[in-house]
Parts: sequence; structure tokens; C-alpha cells
Amino acid sequence: MDIRTPWRQRLARSPRMRLLRAYLDGRFIPAPRHRVQAAFAFAAAVALAVAPGAARAETSVAATGFAVRLEATIQAPPARVYQAFTDEVGRWWNPEHTYSHDAANLSIDARAGGCFCEKLPAGGGVEHLRVINVAPPSLLRMSGALGPMQGSGLAGALTVQFKPVEGGTQLLLKYSVGGYLEGGFEQIAPMAEAMLAEQLARLKSYVETGKPAGKPDDTH
Repeated sequence: MDIRTPWRQRLARSPRMRLLRAYLDGRFIPAPRHRVQAAFAFAAAVALAVAPGAARAETSVAATGFAVRLEATIQAPPARVYQAFTDEVGRWWNPEHTYSHDAANLSIDARAGGCFCEKLPAGGGVEHLRVINVAPPSLLRMSGALGPMQGSGLAGALTVQFKPVEGGTQLLLKYSVGGYLEGGFEQIAPMAEAMLAEQLARLKSYVETGKPAGKPDDTH
């Protein structure tokens, strides 16, 4: 039994988590003046709650961008982890980090030029990222700006490496973003880290147990 489960449930219902989700979904844009230390502390709390021990994280921030690095060991061969990451994204991605609030609408076409896309009603859709380098089952690289960053003209690259290690797969994820963002990157960087750490924790849980980490009712 995970002793952090009650804390995770309280955090999921908290106003701060709702604000984070709204920000990452593009429904809330903060003022340029912000409390950087509070944002970093909040991101650390989120990472602890949703991914205790699941991933090691490192984020660097500069005036022109940021880079998030995550690392986790998953108890399955690289081919299986790669398959889950690409073909089964709709089964482990948190639906609250989608525009449609339904992860079943997500898909990754894992070929050069392919799309990490989301279907929306009335024939609409979102291209979250585009595949630019793929070498199954060891490498997947996609370009694009996630969430609210898409509307800011930023350049981003998300690289995922799947390395065989004793006991399974070492997954290395790096998301680098650069360009100009009004208000700077110091607030959005820890939020991006928290969001990506949550998805990595859910992927690990899904591959190892068949169920993503999180609330029982957030899968489809």
C-alpha cells in the first residue's frame, strides 16, 4: 500500500492542481509577475505525489528556454515499453492533460512525419507533437510545443530513449524548449516537469501492472 495515496487524492482535488491543469491545457495564462519559488515548490510536491520513486528529474531554466530531463527504470523489455509508449498512449496518458479530457482520443503515428495527435468533436483536432526521428525500439524524437506553449511560437524537441538494462528498460526523456515567452520560462518549466513526470509514472505503472497510476476513474 502506498502511504502517499491519501495525499495524492487530496492533491488531485486541490485548487492548485486544477490551476496547473488549466495552465497546461491553455485555459489559464498567468501574469508576467509570478512567485517563482512557489512554482518550483509546487512542482516538487506534484512530482512526489504522483511519481514517488518512479523517476529522477532535472530541470534547467534560462532566459531563452528550458530543458527537462527525466529518467526511470521500467520492468519490461525495451520493445514492450516502446510499444506501450507509442501504440497505447491513450491507455496511460492522464485524460486531464488533454483538450478533450478523453485520452482515448490520443494517438502517436510512430514514423517520420507522423503525428502525436488528438481528435476533437466536429472533425477538429490537435497536433501536439510531430515525429522527426524514430528507431524502434530504442529512440523516438518529436518536435513541437506542448499545451499553452503552442500558441507562443516556441520550438521544442521531446526525445525518448529506451535502453536495455538488467531487470528491464531505462527510459530517458528530455524535453527542450526555446524561444521567446512573455513573462519568461521560470514558471512554466517546473509545471512542464511535473506534468511529464506524472505521465512517466503512469506509463511505468501501466507497463508493470496493467493500470496507470492515479485515480481509479481516470482510465478509459
